Amino acid sequence: MLALFNSWARLARHRFSRGGVIVCALFVVGISWPCLASDYEPSFSDKAPAANNIILFGVHPLHNPQRLYEVYQPLVNYLNSNILGLRFKLEASRNYAAYEEKLYAGHFHFALPNPYQTLMATQHGYRIFGKMGDDMNFRGIILVRRDSNITKVEDLKGKAVSYPAPTALAATLLPQWYLYSHGLDIKRDIENRYVGSQESSILNAVQGKVAAAATWPPPWLAFAKARPEDAAKMMVIWETEPLVNNGLVVRSDVPAELEQRVGRLLFALHTHSQGQDILAPMELSRFEPASDATYKPVREFLARFEAEVRPVQERK
Repeated sequence: MLALFNSWARLARHRFSRGGVIVCALFVVGISWPCLASDYEPSFSDKAPAANNIILFGVHPLHNPQRLYEVYQPLVNYLNSNILGLRFKLEASRNYAAYEEKLYAGHFHFALPNPYQTLMATQHGYRIFGKMGDDMNFRGIILVRRDSNITKVEDLKGKAVSYPAPTALAATLLPQWYLYSHGLDIKRDIENRYVGSQESSILNAVQGKVAAAATWPPPWLAFAKARPEDAAKMMVIWETEPLVNNGLVVRSDVPAELEQRVGRLLFALHTHSQGQDILAPMELSRFEPASDATYKPVREFLARFEAEVRPVQERK
């Protein structure tokens, strides 16, 4: 614990020397970090908190901010209850663009980006230390209304398809690759609508605003539980091949001791009932260790996608 304290103190002085810090006393039996606020709330802001004991945990827009808080705040609470003296704080983002801006600026200490963002983060001061398990679930799905006349890919020609964002890997890039590999020219044959979130993509199809919606299994399962009547109007018509799941990254100036403690807690969640309860709303069985080499298949897919379909960073 002393080594962690010393390492984090050096980091705090380096990262927050311009901010002003109020430090509580150190006790003989346990180290007290800077004072913790009792009215902790999840953060959806664009700016980092001033206190140097706060560790920002940024999750990419798997859901709208409120749903993201419901799903991931128990995980953050668990970290806080097991790592004393620091305050982990969940931070959501309004959309993919806002999340990527903060991630690539080094705003988060720990982050859960999608695989594309995971690789990009390694170019902006982060290292990969883990990932979500269940790679078989990291695949795209394409939904249509049951009362539509869509039965084959070519039926989408001249129609609109919704996606959460241009850089959503499972919910955009994999479905677009599927459509491309089944004969559609993504740029000419269909209208691509990037609507901001997984829920919005699904709702656009439910409401008949688009002929098909792209997403991936966890948000679709969550939508079906929350809105069964709307989900009953839809069906999964196509599924893509799977790819490596979302990554866990840590900023390079975070002490290795803290990274290891967080990793041990996350990678053991599936081994006890409390952890299983935390994982269940994520539609996830486990987190697991990972490294840069784990994401080689993602690099290969992205290279082929950009060569044959479109630039990943394309905007609407």
